[in-house]
Amino acid sequence: MKTLTLLRHAKSGWDDPSLSDFERPLNARGRNAVRAMGREMRALGLAFDRIVASPAARVTETIDGLAESYGPLAPVYDENVYLASLDTLRDIVRATDDAHETLLLVGHNPGMERLALLLSRGGTLHEEIALKYPTGALAEIAFPVGHWRDVAESGGTLTRFLRPRDLGPD
Repeated sequence: MKTLTLLRHAKSGWDDPSLSDFERPLNARGRNAVRAMGREMRALGLAFDRIVASPAARVTETIDGLAESYGPLAPVYDENVYLASLDTLRDIVRATDDAHETLLLVGHNPGMERLALLLSRGGTLHEEIALKYPTGALAEIAFPVGHWRDVAESGGTLTRFLRPRDLGPD
């Protein structure tokens, strides 16, 4: 059994027009949301054997914020995740070493949403993701496979879809 967790970076700011897209930081709402998500991930007992993330500022700050409330995280930053196509993201998942049972991929939309919809079967959570995969949201997909290379279209079951708004007004 392999478990893929997809996390979209938290809400970023557009206040400084001199910054490139890659350099955009989280805004205050995003920083608060990611700390709440980290607390919830810890409370749910989520754990990851491998973390692969975009090196964009809003993603690195998302991971730093998670770590404040979740605990230490050791991501591998991969430039290929930055604004990656669906095919690139799928290739990253399929190339994961089979020694890792749980993979957390942290990146951007539309990639996170498209990957979640492609790899999972229909159902209530699938419909929620199709409606909107907001910033800071996390989708967990379980695959009944022994090898990451066998992760296939519609082959997984969505077991969780968490949005910052689900955690309350704070």
